[in-house]
Amino acid sequence: MGLKSKVIQLERVKAFWKTLLGVSILTTGCAKLDTSSVSRLELIQNRGELHCGVSGKIPGFSFLGSDGNYEGFDVDICKAMAAAFLGDDKKVQYRPLTAPERFTALKTGEIDVLSRNTTFNLSRDSVGGNGVTFAPVVFHDGQGLMVKEESNVLSIDDLESSDICVGSGTTTEQNLNDTFQEKKLSYTPIKYQDLNQVIAGYLQGRCRAMTSDLSQLSAARSGFENPEKHIILNTVMSKEPLAPASIGGDQKLSDAIRWVIYALIQAEELNINKKNINLKLVEAKSNKNLTTLRRFLGVDGALGNKLGLENDFVVKIIQSTGNYADIYTRNLGPGTSVPIKRGLNALYKDGGVLISPPMK
Repeated sequence: MGLKSKVIQLERVKAFWKTLLGVSILTTGCAKLDTSSVSRLELIQNRGELHCGVSGKIPGFSFLGSDGNYEGFDVDICKAMAAAFLGDDKKVQYRPLTAPERFTALKTGEIDVLSRNTTFNLSRDSVGGNGVTFAPVVFHDGQGLMVKEESNVLSIDDLESSDICVGSGTTTEQNLNDTFQEKKLSYTPIKYQDLNQVIAGYLQGRCRAMTSDLSQLSAARSGFENPEKHIILNTVMSKEPLAPASIGGDQKLSDAIRWVIYALIQAEELNINKKNINLKLVEAKSNKNLTTLRRFLGVDGALGNKLGLENDFVVKIIQSTGNYADIYTRNLGPGTSVPIKRGLNALYKDGGVLISPPMK
């Protein structure tokens, strides 16, 4: 064999071992990935309890009642997840969190899911930001301003050079700055860690106005001694799509959360609610022609199994919390202490924006 042939053969041998070594490294890397890819959904199911982060201080959304139980719209979203994941909406441990604490609690594993009036935006959703995964929007909101009637403030322009109470570390603080900067209005932000502190500062006269999501302003005003003496201005400074969130990169958990939310919406679309769910289930089981209903309620198909849930997970959700309308009416409807018109939070066919992709 000539020298040239030997060199070529040697290069081929080197290439072979390099390729083999690369495959070995890749395989080892994949093995490590598989070992660490246990979904938090499985951890929740093995633990037998969902850890859900909430505010705990916003009437209508999440509030610790005098009986020691949490209640509200965000709390019911947690209950719907517990019903779907564990078959029991009581298997939830609620963790009250301030705005600065919430994302850290997700990253450290203190909570499994965040259901705490949190705005879905790029910086929070992206890997380069907070790196969380958002579920579908459960409440479409906007940021507003509240002033005392005696202040004679009629519009945002009247707040030139005013002190304004705001929660720190929130999109609210950024939106406030953006809006006043665009309008070339000066102001001084008086920052607090949580909503209760913002409210207290406002009521104590430390600021001329307070700002937060319109829903939170309505919730706060409902607890005032004389609610009618406080005015929420017509100015809407931003769009605030509020959504539950989980740690980024866990598709199994995020898929399950996503379709729990969609199930609540689709149940309303199909007029399936807490009062009639058992009758609808009997109807589905007795009529094989009702293919859409049978699939939705888990009588046919295996939609639940694709998510790592029982196939009747939708039934368990609706039996526990009812559909989206049930949750909304119970916590924010006309007969509650924090009545908020559904507006954008109505179904698409009723003039809102809520819609569920097909569950099939």
